[in-house]
Amino acid sequence: MIKKEMIAMLLAGGQGSRLGVLTAGVAKPAVAFGGKYRIIDFPLSNCINSGVDTVGVLTQYQPLRLNTHIGIGIPWDLDRNVGGVSILPPYEKSNSSEWYTGTANAIYQNLKYMEYYNPDYVLILGGDHIYKMDYEVMLDFHKANKADITLATIPVPIEEASRFGVVITDENKRILEFEEKPENPRSNLASMGIYIFSWPVLRDALLKLKNQPACDFGKHIIPYCHEKGDRIFAYEYNGYWKDVGTLGSYWESNMELIDLIPVFNLYEEFWKIYTKSEKIPPQYISGNAIVDKAIIGEASEIYGEVHNSVIGSGVTIEEGAIVRDSIIMGSTTIGAGTIVDKAIIAENVVVGKNCRLGVGEEVPNKLKPDIYAFGLVTIGEESVIPDNVTIGKNTAISGVTDSSDYPNNTLAGGECLIKAGERE
Repeated sequence: MIKKEMIAMLLAGGQGSRLGVLTAGVAKPAVAFGGKYRIIDFPLSNCINSGVDTVGVLTQYQPLRLNTHIGIGIPWDLDRNVGGVSILPPYEKSNSSEWYTGTANAIYQNLKYMEYYNPDYVLILGGDHIYKMDYEVMLDFHKANKADITLATIPVPIEEASRFGVVITDENKRILEFEEKPENPRSNLASMGIYIFSWPVLRDALLKLKNQPACDFGKHIIPYCHEKGDRIFAYEYNGYWKDVGTLGSYWESNMELIDLIPVFNLYEEFWKIYTKSEKIPPQYISGNAIVDKAIIGEASEIYGEVHNSVIGSGVTIEEGAIVRDSIIMGSTTIGAGTIVDKAIIAENVVVGKNCRLGVGEEVPNKLKPDIYAFGLVTIGEESVIPDNVTIGKNTAISGVTDSSDYPNNTLAGGECLIKAGERE
């Protein structure tokens, strides 16, 4: 029988619908971040830096990019004979085939995987947050309190607390009450969706609630264990933690990386963030190019201007093009003479020559005002934008477009242009 002290279960099946066209063809944890990383690199790196060498990654929505990125786990030193990283998609069982319907249901469907390692503790993680955290310190806290369950919590501004599950604790950090997204929060200590369970407690709860529709940790498992009198504690984390669930927070956390002294340092020697790195040539910045306050990925070629932006690998910015306050993901081309202001442009996009992106006043988006906001232009992967078009703010474009899609060569602020079909 194999025995592991703690294994991690990383929930990476999320669609990330609040990222709009960015996640139309890719799971949210596989979205590019910071020029060379993907969001899932952060929890995976945290695992290996914390000495957790057995990680089950639960995938579901558009898993291809995620699966090829993780591979057999080499960049994170997770290619092990015993343990390592395992991709756990939903699979067909003899009597039924079931999608994962909730966070806890997904874990329940992988009970056999966990039983195989017979762990003392199981660490449950989300795949869509940007942070560095030593899970071993959290485990020490769990043991010291003889806890059955420990929740990682973070203080948030009280006006934002209603977006989270919040906890009320006593002076020893034992949790007395939970409130899932309360209208009038009585505490600002928010659950980060990171849990350590003592294995028997988790196993019992999953089996007891296995028939609960869309079984979820925050809504069902934790309240069930609380009622039953389990010892549940709040481990308070005070480092940088960003839920990049909206286009605004995704844009903001990328922009924070290029501050002179970044709030979140990607380059610390003692807590590295690992990623799958393509072996590609260095970037080229031409003699006439102007670059200030930017991250520029490998193999990118810059002939124009880049100001306050995060540029992925293999990007070409042609002569006379100006990119400001934007995120340009890998293998995208910005045509000559095009000006880009405050945009998020996904991978493998072609933006034509002499275009203007991000012009005019901010008006609410007509289709999805709560998603396409923050004054951004958002362009989905594999999209094509023809020459000489002007695009307003709070807009979204996805697909291969041509000049006939732009009345008077313009996509007005607040409009969406979503075309079905793939690029040839």
